[in-house]
Amino acid sequence: MADVANKYEINTTGKFYVDNQCIDCDLCRQTAPDNFKRNEEGGYSYVFKQPEGSEEEARCEDAKKDCPVDAIGSDGG
Repeated sequence: MADVANKYEINTTGKFYVDNQCIDCDLCRQTAPDNFKRNEEGGYSYVFKQPEGSEEEARCEDAKKDCPVDAIGSDGG
């Protein structure tokens, strides 16, 4: 389960975030490409834009649900 205390600082402020458990599998970037990007230097994903509208929200929820290491959280602020 993602931990807001371990989220990457590069995440944009808001509900969704990626924490330091990310293994750079690319699933979130494929599922919600409008919201997740790869940090090339660190080799992990992060939220660069919080979802706008129900479709993006649903894709982010799908990415969170399908993340193989539970690195995506939705309790950020």
